[in-house]
Order: sequence, then C-alpha cells, then structure tokens
Amino acid sequence: MNKTLVTILIIILVLAGVAGWYLFFYKPVIGQPVLPENPYSDLIQVDSPKPNQTIQNHFIVKGQARGYWYFEASFPIKLVDLSGNVIGQAIAQAQGDWMTENFVPFESTLNFDIATTTMPAILILHNDNPSGLPENDKEVRIPVILIKPLASSGPRTVQLYYYNPKLDNIACSEKGLVAVERQIPITQTPIQDAIKLLLKGELTSQEISQGITSEYPLEGFSLEAASLNNKVLTLTFKDSGGKTVGGSCRVGILWNQIKATAKQFPEVSEVKFMPEELFQP
Repeated sequence: MNKTLVTILIIILVLAGVAGWYLFFYKPVIGQPVLPENPYSDLIQVDSPKPNQTIQNHFIVKGQARGYWYFEASFPIKLVDLSGNVIGQAIAQAQGDWMTENFVPFESTLNFDIATTTMPAILILHNDNPSGLPENDKEVRIPVILIKPLASSGPRTVQLYYYNPKLDNIACSEKGLVAVERQIPITQTPIQDAIKLLLKGELTSQEISQGITSEYPLEGFSLEAASLNNKVLTLTFKDSGGKTVGGSCRVGILWNQIKATAKQFPEVSEVKFMPEELFQP
C-alpha cells in the first residue's frame, strides 16, 4: 500500500470520526440557529431552560444575575420565533435584595401558544435598561424547542368581577364588586385568559339590568405578560392611551376588578401591576 492511499484512508477515518461525534454526541437540532455561548456569563447565568431543551407551555425560567442586570428587582424576558416574532413574554423577578453587585437568583413563569406541534424558538433575557441608551443594552439568547401541549376537552368556569355601585353606596370599595360566571377553554393559562376576558367588558343585558357596570374595555389597554412566583402574580399591561388614570374612585374600581378576578385562583395570594404608574388617580 503506497503512502498516498494510506494518507487518504487516514483522512477518511478522521472525517468519519468527526461526523460521528457531531451526530451522536453534539446532537444539533435541525432548524435551530447556532448561537454563541452566553457573552455575559459574568453578569447573568441561566439554570433553566438549557440550550436546545424541549419545553412546553407554562415553563419556568430561573438562574442568577448581578444586581445591575435588574431595575426595580426585575428584567424582561421574551420568547420569539426564528423570524423575531414574539410568542410569549414575562417579567423575571429577583428572589432577594437586588441592590448589590453580587449574583441574585431570579425566577419567572413564561407561557406561550403555538399553532404547530413543535417549533424552534429563542428565549431572550434582556437586562432592564432604564437609560434607554442602545449602548447599555445587553441580552442573552438561548435556543429552545417548543412543544404544543395536548388540548383538553370541555370549558372551565371562572368568575369575572364587575361593579355595582348600589352595593356600597357608591363608595368605590371592594364591597361593590359582583362576580359573574363565564366559561373559558381549558388551557395552560387560565389566569391570563380570565383577565383578558374581563378586559373585554362583555356584560349581558340581564347583568346590566341588575345594575352591574364596567368601564372595560379601555382603548389601548391590554394584558401583555404575566408572571407567577411564590404566589405573587405580576401583571404587565400596555396602556397606550393612558386610560387607567383618573379619579381615585374610578381607578380603584378598575384595579380591584382585575385583582379580584386574579385572586379567585388558589395559586395567587398577591397581585402586582406593571408598570407602576398604572391606575394612578
């Protein structure tokens, strides 16, 4: 056997070995982008999910980040498809004193809904940048595989809280709240589904005749994200028209309608609203 043939055989064996390692040990996910490792590992470390992990709706994001990754003890998280379209978003909450240069644990629950059975996506953890300056923006991107959960049959009955001024002599208190029953599909996000239905303000003619009222829907006001940690529900809204401001009576009713609707669920003991300037008299 001449040297040329030996060299060719060695090259073939080396290439075969590399290909075998790539296929059986590295196991790349078809369709997933090849993303660089965490460029800010000294600032934030993600424990879950891992790169290319398969996840279903209602999954937990957790890890640790240094205090200056947060602002007011939180930072935004979003889930996007490979075209950059947002599939889900939430707010990560610090699980300790965030006003430090040390690492502080964080946790958040993120929900999503997809039309296909499986699809590749990217989880983005963005530092909270109150300055708004692009040079201060930082983010970590983690490729994941989404799986659509199996649908359950049958609706679920929930209570939406509206207001009857006759019940508390127009004192604008929680005594005036009235629960009406509605049905929502069985999903992984019943709390969000109930609140979104409340914000539609769809009262029946019979309920209106009983004196039940609501200022919902509000133009430009919508639920953007929800995060549940240690029974504390943080709801993030968009209020592009500034419709949640007004007199203390009005904003108190709007606030209490959402809070009561959320707290019907046993896993919720406290409700927080973001941004904090919402529902200000």
